[in-house]
Amino acid sequence: MTARARADERALLDEQLAYYRARAPEYDEWFLRQGRYDRGEAHRIAWEAEVDTVEGALRAARPRGRALELACGTGLWTGQLLVGAESVTAVDASPEVLRIHRERVASDRVRYVQADLFHWRLDAVYDFVFFGFWLSHVPPSRFEAFWSIVRAALAPGGTAFFVDNARSPEVLARDHAFPDEGSHVMERLLNDGRRFRVVKVYYEPGELEARLAELGWHARVRSSGEFFLFGDVVAA
Repeated sequence: MTARARADERALLDEQLAYYRARAPEYDEWFLRQGRYDRGEAHRIAWEAEVDTVEGALRAARPRGRALELACGTGLWTGQLLVGAESVTAVDASPEVLRIHRERVASDRVRYVQADLFHWRLDAVYDFVFFGFWLSHVPPSRFEAFWSIVRAALAPGGTAFFVDNARSPEVLARDHAFPDEGSHVMERLLNDGRRFRVVKVYYEPGELEARLAELGWHARVRSSGEFFLFGDVVAA
């Protein structure tokens, strides 16, 4: 990658972080299918059924011991980790979402780390690593480096689990559109009309399994139906 390309990518990642900081007060509208994400009752029922599928798979993956949650956001998944884990280290770059997370989870078993994951340095190893709706925001040029972080974070015998968006228009806000063909840059709007660019990479289960196999992982990546893909990952 040229120096110019690296600078452009860094500017895009800075804009992505600015978006999620600004979006913190309205972030849960996406998961709860409210406001611009509300597509009617039938859609909500289907969405909740697929959420149940992913939650069941996460329980089956057995979060345990010391757990690490990367890009923890507002804490929508942390409570599930705490059911089996002794402790959770929750990492996010946005102080705004971390404040919401603290209020929602309110557990002394959660340790908070405010850090940009592209620059964060591990200070421990973990039995279980989880990241929700983060992999799609990792630029393709940093895919291998990100999975190196996951590998370094896992204690011997540790496992990882992730969930992310499938490429379905029903996942988007009504005023959002997919990136142009061949692009991994998506424009996002806030409720007040502000516009930001973010990285958005959509994967197919088989494609992702193959890429992870090349990096020395055993991955079982599945679709929940229309809205999500999720996977269990262990080092080969």
